[in-house]
Amino acid sequence: MQKVIIQRLIFLTRQWGFAPLLVAVVFLSQGCASLVIPPMVGPVVKNLNRQSDLELVCDGAPSYLLLFDSLLVSDPDNGQLLLHGAQAYTAYASLMPECGRPERAFVLGEKAKAYGLRLLGTHKTLGGAAQLPFAEFSEALQSVGPGEVEKLFWGGYGWATWIGFSKGAPAAVADLPKVEQLMLRVLVLDETFYHGGAHLFLGIYYGSRPLMLGGRPEVSRGHFEKALALGDRRFLPTVVAYAEYYARQTQDRELFVRLLEEALAFDLAVAPDLTLPNVLAQRRAHKLLAQVDDFF
Repeated sequence: MQKVIIQRLIFLTRQWGFAPLLVAVVFLSQGCASLVIPPMVGPVVKNLNRQSDLELVCDGAPSYLLLFDSLLVSDPDNGQLLLHGAQAYTAYASLMPECGRPERAFVLGEKAKAYGLRLLGTHKTLGGAAQLPFAEFSEALQSVGPGEVEKLFWGGYGWATWIGFSKGAPAAVADLPKVEQLMLRVLVLDETFYHGGAHLFLGIYYGSRPLMLGGRPEVSRGHFEKALALGDRRFLPTVVAYAEYYARQTQDRELFVRLLEEALAFDLAVAPDLTLPNVLAQRRAHKLLAQVDDFF
């Protein structure tokens, strides 16, 4: 019976989107929640990234988030649920400006951070990561091995999402060096992970600040170039961030325009599994290119 229910839920999810997932909460007890995670979550995550209809995603994603919240109530230490929860809240918080609800981004970012920290805490040395002294945190990271890259990366990105929407709050900015350490550890373990995502983070981190405030533009450029190579120039958030956080900061108009035009010319059909992030990146590129004379 359980197998039939699971198969039906998978079918409904593929055909109709997010809402049928909530039916799982009714049918699945704590004991069988772990059985439904692999067959259901994978197809939904993949389908979400293939969407080009932002309105559909804006309207449908909340049901997906509620599913994770509900399942985690009964299984709070489930690493896979925490991983996908951190991914989902990170993505949805970032979508809020495009969904016309920018005021919701910080609230959702708080949830991304909470799940990200809980995900990190499933590693024995990283419990209470936010409260650990910086030196102790950095030392603890050295015990994290290659099998934990996914955990480090998405835990860090969930944390960084909250920081990014905190509008410069001192408590949030003070956490940035720890996220930097997480991404540096990811580079040591597997720099290719998620289209060179750790390089992308570090490119933004070192490039977004002026020299007098600790910016390191040439280090930033090196990370962006590496991320572009690792992502085969198919992951457009890297292309657009390179323009926004390096070319604009260094007043390189020619590079700025060239990168944004590259992003806008990209055929989304070439990378169907990256449709959603690439659509968002192209929208950002459009806005930035329209402001080129204001920036330079």
